[in-house]
Formats: sequence, structure tokens, C-alpha cells
Amino acid sequence: MTRVFISDAKPEERSALRLVILDLEMEVVGEAADWATTLAQAPVNHTDMLLIDWDLLPNSPTAALDELRRACPAALVIVLISHLDARQQAALSSGADAFISKGETPERVAERLRSVAAGIRPV
Repeated sequence: MTRVFISDAKPEERSALRLVILDLEMEVVGEAADWATTLAQAPVNHTDMLLIDWDLLPNSPTAALDELRRACPAALVIVLISHLDARQQAALSSGADAFISKGETPERVAERLRSVAAGIRPV
């Protein structure tokens, strides 16, 4: 089962993501509303996939995602963005494996998560 960690400042967005993840029969292993908690808890939960809100990343997204990758080297990183603009390219060039727009329908979010999860190798 794919183990997912959700990092988003808004509880309602974490809740919506949790429902989509559970519907996909993935396991939510942790949640955080800030960057420091994400860095502290994601590695402990043996996370396969990290959903990270772009707005939670510190001033240097590349350095932040590098630090996260050192803490969770096997996890796929998906950046959640509010608008499809320059942030999409920035998210990918900062080291994210994929991105998902928060404006997508739940079905489209599920499709993207399923697609990314297909690339996770069982341990």
C-alpha cells in the first residue's frame, strides 16, 4: 500500500486530499501544516509519496526540496500549486517529481496520484 504524507497549511485542503487518497486505497501516514513539521515527521513515517503545498516551501524551494529528498530519499515528491503559472515550472525545476494544481477536480487529482503512485516500487 502506498504511504502518503500530506503537507498543506489549510485543514480543509488536507481533508479533501485525505479523502481522495483513501478512495485510491492508499494510506495517509501523516499530515503537517508547516514546513518544520513536514521535515520532522515525513521521514519517521517511511513515506512513499509526499504531497507538499508550494506555499509551505521556504524562500529557496530548491534547497528545501533537496533537504526533503535527503530526509526521504525514496519518496516521490508532488508539489501542490494554486495556479498554473510559473510555479509549475519552478516546482519541477526545484526537484519535484510531479505537480498537481489545487484547482483540479477530485477525479483529476486522483488520476494524477494514481499515475505517480504507479512509479513507486514495492520495498
